Amino acid sequence: MNVSTENNPLPGKICVSIGGNDVDDTLAAALEVEEDADVIEIRLDGLTKPEIEPFIERIKTPLLFTNRPDWEGGLWCDDETKRLALLKQVISVHGAYVDIELRTEQILRREIINLAAKNKSKTIVSWHDFQTTPSAAQLEHILQEQIESGADIGKIVTMAHDYADVLRVLSLQTMAHENDFSLIAFCMGEAGRISRLATLDLGGYMTYAAPESGKSTAPGQLSVSTLHHLLNRLHHEN
Repeated sequence: MNVSTENNPLPGKICVSIGGNDVDDTLAAALEVEEDADVIEIRLDGLTKPEIEPFIERIKTPLLFTNRPDWEGGLWCDDETKRLALLKQVISVHGAYVDIELRTEQILRREIINLAAKNKSKTIVSWHDFQTTPSAAQLEHILQEQIESGADIGKIVTMAHDYADVLRVLSLQTMAHENDFSLIAFCMGEAGRISRLATLDLGGYMTYAAPESGKSTAPGQLSVSTLHHLLNRLHHEN
């Protein structure tokens, strides 16, 4: 379900992010969006009793597992060792992607990245700001850290308050391209909605959408049907 077509090639992917507190309900929601997604994100931090195997066994679409800590806007409030143990479990069963925060202690982050590389799982090293968008210099510094981290893909997502915030984040694709580094970069909030669409045309590795049924996992997230509709309008109509 990659959004590229023969006439309008887009390299980017659509990831549908699934949040919930019950494994069975989350699995059901993931199964509903399989045909609409290139990647499905399972938010382990929202699950009361996180499990990996039910998703790996039932879902054919590539899976991204995220266990977002509260200090990065997520719901995980427990021990860091336990949090990362779940990501290691994902890697051990060859999950397609794991998300590890740039702010994770460096030695622990490196352990996840190295383990994933050995088991053919891709790592997304992520950085989020739910309040504002840093300066261009700060954003470039964050991206440089991600490039040097050894991860396969970077992710930088900020809260946009105006078009200038959006432009600063989207322009990071130039630096990523110059360094041959895959980057996910867009903005949250009302002002950032357009970036969730535009990032794919600007070389972004992936954008995120919400399922039709269920809550969005970030402010300003579009439903997957809306995202597909807008992409079709842009790339399939004369």
